[in-house]
Amino acid sequence: MNALETLKNRVSTPRLSAPAPSGEILTNIKQAAMRAADHRMLRPWRFLVIEGGSRNKLGRLFAEAKAADSGPISAEEATNWANKTHRAPMIIVAIASCKEDEKVPEIEQIISAGCCVQNMLNAAFVQGVGAVWRTGDFAYHATVRKGLGIDDHEKIVGYLYLGTPQGRQKPVPEIDTEQFFSNW
Repeated sequence: MNALETLKNRVSTPRLSAPAPSGEILTNIKQAAMRAADHRMLRPWRFLVIEGGSRNKLGRLFAEAKAADSGPISAEEATNWANKTHRAPMIIVAIASCKEDEKVPEIEQIISAGCCVQNMLNAAFVQGVGAVWRTGDFAYHATVRKGLGIDDHEKIVGYLYLGTPQGRQKPVPEIDTEQFFSNW
């Protein structure tokens, strides 16, 4: 698949199983992140790769965060929240790690980190790796941020779930681009 076909046909793949990407395929995904738009080449990002038993630790953080918001939760609820981290064999936490710079405002740096995630989604798709970008309340929750070692100046821009696609892929919807673009 050429680059333009990838960009026009990429879809998220929420049903994922083992194996996770590895070797050259994973390296390609990581390298694609480094080519994101990046004003003044600040590299305002970092990533945590979570797989194996580390998914259990992240799941426990999710359960702790839920309990912090709603009070004590049952063992069953804790298990349900913890199992959300087992939707894929690998999760990459994308973090905007903004730098002080007089010419590059924070919003540009956060967008740049988001561009890293989009590049990783495209690199995964073109290599046959399933991927879905998730956020939700746990991307912003103090308990999760602290547990992951996210500094005060950093923001989680997403959790990139990666694995082997399961089931049929969603059809690529036709979108009338004219609804979104106009001449000024």
